[in-house]
This record gives sequence, structure tokens and C-alpha cells, in this order.
Amino acid sequence: MPLDHSAPRRQEPALDRLAEAARADIAALAYPDKVWVKPVSGPDGTVAADVLIVGGGQSGLVIAAALRREGIANVVVLDQAPAGAEGPWVTFARMPELRTPKITVGMDFGIPNLGVRRWFETRYGADAWTSLVRLPRTDWMDYLNWYRAVWAIDVENGTVVSDIADAVGLLQVTSSQDGVERTRYAKLVVLATGSDGAGAWRVPQFISAALPRDRYDHSNQPIDFTRLKGKAIGILGHGASAFDTAVAALEAGVASVDLCFRRARLPRVNPHRYIENAGIMTHHPLLDDAVRWRIARHFRINDQPPAWASFERAIVMPGFRLHAAAPWLEVGMEDERIRVTTPRGVLTFDHVIPATGQVIDLAARPELKSMHSLVARWQDRFTPPPGEADAGLAQLPYLGDGYEMLPRDPDGPGWVTRVHAFNALSTVSQGPHSTSISGHRHALPRLVRGVTRRLLLDQQHELIAGLEAYADQDLPLPDDFEAALALNDGRHL
Repeated sequence: MPLDHSAPRRQEPALDRLAEAARADIAALAYPDKVWVKPVSGPDGTVAADVLIVGGGQSGLVIAAALRREGIANVVVLDQAPAGAEGPWVTFARMPELRTPKITVGMDFGIPNLGVRRWFETRYGADAWTSLVRLPRTDWMDYLNWYRAVWAIDVENGTVVSDIADAVGLLQVTSSQDGVERTRYAKLVVLATGSDGAGAWRVPQFISAALPRDRYDHSNQPIDFTRLKGKAIGILGHGASAFDTAVAALEAGVASVDLCFRRARLPRVNPHRYIENAGIMTHHPLLDDAVRWRIARHFRINDQPPAWASFERAIVMPGFRLHAAAPWLEVGMEDERIRVTTPRGVLTFDHVIPATGQVIDLAARPELKSMHSLVARWQDRFTPPPGEADAGLAQLPYLGDGYEMLPRDPDGPGWVTRVHAFNALSTVSQGPHSTSISGHRHALPRLVRGVTRRLLLDQQHELIAGLEAYADQDLPLPDDFEAALALNDGRHL
């Protein structure tokens, strides 16, 4: 049963005490905590970030925390959303609860006081956790905000990254905040932009070209449902966002929702559950290219079912109608209404909401402006067997084992390897683990190893000089100890 948010919560001071306990646990398990990355100045004289993370949602936070645990202190985190609204959880996500099993761990680094279970039990009580099936979406956002405070991760909010370019051994990152552009430098950049990071949420062209702009919205964007009250809504798609949007619209008072999809039946099986094991999630990049390609293609073909909570809610709501095998063949205006032609007949609406997912388009990502044409893609490194081509997957980057971009040409610009894509860009190369809560435990260490490896290799030629200059004494004896030892024949000192 969904959590009753009207039930009284434990006092927030209890969460403050839990945060202090988590910090104590982190400190107790911190070894080795020595900061080891040498500072480097950018062309403007400012100290370059060791790592700059684009995205301050769940992935950005856990990456920043993991790097801190590895002795990397100069980490900058940027996010375009206001504080507390990073990721989709309180913007366009509308499901009542996460589809991820509540037992999922990974962000906690094996520290119970840092985990979502201890947080939830502290807030609602142990019995509430026992009866819980899946975590409510807004509670997950609250947990992420608490997690950020525990680590004291400084996220620069309201900041849009508009380009990442070469800066001779460093990366130049251009961003803007409140209309003010800023250039900063970093040794490495990690893209933690989630499922948004591979392209754009676009309304299909046959819809946008046929309708006035105020007659459609994409499901993966904020929608003011109050302006649609009393209207007939058409939704195209069968995934989670389609059903979540239908429920949100009906709860806001729309007259009806017709949800149409092309398949003859809804998916019943979630392929994510099959690959959620330690073997695949840990070693996915070691699989043959053909195997990785087929895994990604299987997900594209079969997809996952809508979340049960939203499906169950939608099908019993008055005004909700489901249309299988009903792709939209043609869309147009007829008088003041929208006319949609399907193989099963004509439907008419006042407003339509495509829930058609994301278009893979690296050129649509502003942060990839200088590099999208320079990086290797799957189409450059792999030829699918006959009948297994996929134009979308072929556009995704062919990444190294540490999530790093690779140059398209063997002699291409090496600076692109300083950009790591821990987001939807890694779907084929690293599996669908980087954008899922359930994947962090196994996917994150690969990223961290790749980042720390590059930072170490960058400064390897300074190691010997540093080692030779190292003078901290483990045996604090006076400088004349050996002389005194010789004079006394080693008997009494």
C-alpha cells in the first residue's frame, strides 16, 4: 500500500541526529583519506577543478561523495535546477512511488546510517518500512536532499553548462547562471545528467507540425494541468510517463484520457530485473560488443511495463480509456478539436500529450557542442548482424571501461577522453545501470576507478620527486643520534 503521508512523521531533529551518526560512520571508515591530487592552474590563473560534475541529482551526489572518499577534494558540481529540484522527482516525474525495489543499496557505501532504509525508519518508524512496498517519489527527493546535507556537497544550482572544450591538458567549461556567462577549468568532467543526457525530449514532428503550440505538451516536461480541466486528453505511449501523466491529468480534473499505443498488448516483463545481478552490473563493459548491443536492443524492442501503482490507479479512474494497437497515423485540426486517426478509428481531443520518450541526438546537448562530432560512436566501432540494426543506438558513444569518451579517429583529439559519461549516453557501452538507483553499487566503482586512474597518470612524472622530498618521520630521533651511538659504543644513550 502507498505510504499515508497524512500520518505523523517523526520530528526532523531525529534526522539531524541520524545525519551526525552517518558523518561519524563516514569518518570512522575514511581511511585512506589523504588528499593526493596536485592542484593545477588554468590559463586564467584560477585553480582548475580536479573533477567537474554536470548534474547534481542522485548520480551527481553519489559521484561527489565517492570521489571525496577517494581523496579527491576539489570537486565542483553544477546543476541547472533550483536547489531541491534536481532530477525529475519534483518536476515532471508524476508516479506516486519509485519502481526500484526498496531494498536497493549503493548510495550508502555499505554504511547503514547513510542508507535510505535508516532514513525512512527514522522519519516514519520501523513498522512503516516493513509495510512499505516501494519508496514514495517525494520521499526519495527528501532523502537526496538529506544525503547532500550529510556530505555537505556544494551544488551550484541554476547553472547551465553550454560547452565543454579543449584547454591544453585541461577542459574549458562554459556555463551561465542568471544570464551571466562564466568560464572555468577542470582536469576531468563527469556528465551525470541522467536519462536526459543522450538527446532531447521532442514531440514527434508529425504532431508539432500539425497542431498549434498550445494544443500539445510532452509528458517529460512540467505541465500545468489546471488549464486542461474539463478537456478531453489524448496520450500517445504506453510507458511509465504515459500512465503517470494520465493519472495526474485525471486527478487535476480533465474530462477524459485516451491512452493509445502501437503494441498489441502492454509489456508484462521488466527486463531490468533480469540484469540486476552482481555479475552483469559489475562486468557489463567486458562483454563482447555483440552481446552488449543485443542487450541494449532487447531493451529497445521489449521495453519495460508501466509501474504497477500508476497502472492500477489509472484503469479504475472514471474517464480513462486504453487503446492497444492504436498508433497515431495522422493528426490534424478539425474545427476547434484535434482529430487523430488510428487503425481502430478516429479519436478527437482538446489536447494531446505524447509520452514518446527521448530522441537520441548528441548535437542537441549544449554541453557536447564542441565534442559531439569528435567522439567515437557505436556505428564507428561495431557493425550489427543483419536484421539487428538500430539507428538510435548506433549514435551513442562507444565508451572506455571507465565511462570515458574515446576519439572517433585513432589520431583524433585526446582531450575528449577527459569527459566521462555516467548518464544515458553509456547505455550500450556500460549497460542501463548508470541512470538507475539499482545500478550505483556496481557501476559507480567503474567510474571512480576510471577517474582516479586518469588523475594519477596525469601526475605520474611528479611522483618520484615528491617521494624523494617526503620527510615526515615515523621514528622521530634527534639528528645526532647515530653520532651519539658511535661514541657510546651502543651501550648507553
